[in-house]
Amino acid sequence: MSWILVGLGNPNTEYVGTRHNVGKDFVAALAEKLPNKVKVAELNVYMNHSGGPIKKLITSKKAASRLIVVHDELDLPLGKVKISFGSSAGGHNGVKSIEQALKTRDYVRVRVGISPSTASGKLRRPEGEKITDFVLGKFKPADKEKLKKVRKVVGEAIELIVTESKETAQTVINAK
Repeated sequence: MSWILVGLGNPNTEYVGTRHNVGKDFVAALAEKLPNKVKVAELNVYMNHSGGPIKKLITSKKAASRLIVVHDELDLPLGKVKISFGSSAGGHNGVKSIEQALKTRDYVRVRVGISPSTASGKLRRPEGEKITDFVLGKFKPADKEKLKKVRKVVGEAIELIVTESKETAQTVINAK
């Protein structure tokens, strides 16, 4: 059974390059780089409704174990990538939609940090009404170099998951 790779994001050009679309943008870049190895289907739905279209691709719990979802993570600083599986959605509505549609948490998530941090590296998560504006905002020009490095780590994470195991990928990537 092959893997299904999904990058969460919103449709329409106004969302390209926003923090909330980092998963979709990274997966699209990976597909462009590996056109003969990765197939990407455009779901064309808003992130918070991702579960329905994914349910059409994932028809069993066994199939869900071969799903990789790449998405933005407000609870991680920009530059940090974490792999998780079997964990709750936290406050991420796109992930909640997938969990509700699939009726399982047993799939792999590649979580890409988008929040600012202090000089010492401590997370500085936006609060309250500012969260929506923040996640739907575009990355600052100063963040672009960091994003190139993050994209490489996400590619490495996906390769490790597919060629080794989700546990190996988690050990290697989460330690970075």
